[in-house]
Amino acid sequence: MNLNDKTILITGIGGFIGLRAAELALERGMKVRGLQRSQDKVKKAEALGVDVVVGSITDIVAARKACQGVDIVLHTAAIAKESGSIEKLRAVNVGGTINMARAAMNAGAKTFVHLSSVMVYGFKYPDRVTERGPLRGENNPYCQTKIEADQELLKLNTPENFGIIIIRPGDVYGPGSTSWIVRPLSLMRKRLFVLANGGQGVMNHVYIDNLIEAIFLAIEKEAYGETFNITDGQETSWKEYFTRLADIAGVPAPLSLPACILRFLIQLRCFGQNILHQNIDTLPESIDFITRPYAYSVEKAQNQLSYEPKITLEEGLKRTKEWLRQTNL
Repeated sequence: MNLNDKTILITGIGGFIGLRAAELALERGMKVRGLQRSQDKVKKAEALGVDVVVGSITDIVAARKACQGVDIVLHTAAIAKESGSIEKLRAVNVGGTINMARAAMNAGAKTFVHLSSVMVYGFKYPDRVTERGPLRGENNPYCQTKIEADQELLKLNTPENFGIIIIRPGDVYGPGSTSWIVRPLSLMRKRLFVLANGGQGVMNHVYIDNLIEAIFLAIEKEAYGETFNITDGQETSWKEYFTRLADIAGVPAPLSLPACILRFLIQLRCFGQNILHQNIDTLPESIDFITRPYAYSVEKAQNQLSYEPKITLEEGLKRTKEWLRQTNL
């Protein structure tokens, strides 16, 4: 598929991934529309000159309106939390995803790209796990609802009329990333960020532009019915990543504690924040996310999409450092 002059709808367009996807789609000569629930984030997308429908992905009327006349839907909107109500996450991550897919199909869109997650493999996955799995919910609502959404979506795949592509990104970082840039740096500045188990294990980072390039490759190649893991293809330890992150921000490198002790301390902090009616800045479940042990395989994307990440970790952090400077973060 030639992407030039195609119309793409991006759900969650005001978020970290959605906004950058919109910028890069416009650079490619595509027409961009957005669907966004948060009014503040709507303004960010409209600043690019994008037409944005205000509404939720769970709203049938908003979904139908947003999908009219589009060729491609890039579905980035989701609840991405380490923990929470399984019913709430399922309503958005599964119900909202299927609602958008059906609206796109009924409106005559050709392609639906779903931004899933490598978290469908859980926390105890084999080294170089491929798209075949195993899939593990591990009693985590985010992992479980991402699995369910992938499975339900593929039932709608009819390549001759409506093609589904599932992208499972690793740990997406870069300018604007809350999970892997802003939040850890905020905790580091308060001397509250601590590595677990010496920072062992693998941070499967993927720079935001590398991810979006992979998405565009999958659309161009019309890889319908396929699922792809996308990372930078490097085995970077958690210690190396967070040490480098601290360095670009000019803060001390984080110390380390055994994971069990760190989890207990976070539980105590959450208890205290609840008592004082403060916002909880870190959940005990976050330890599971930063102690993942192995790399995910990206061999399928390399072979079928000719995916080769162009931006290294060094370059990605350099760009992030400049963004931090410009935004005074």
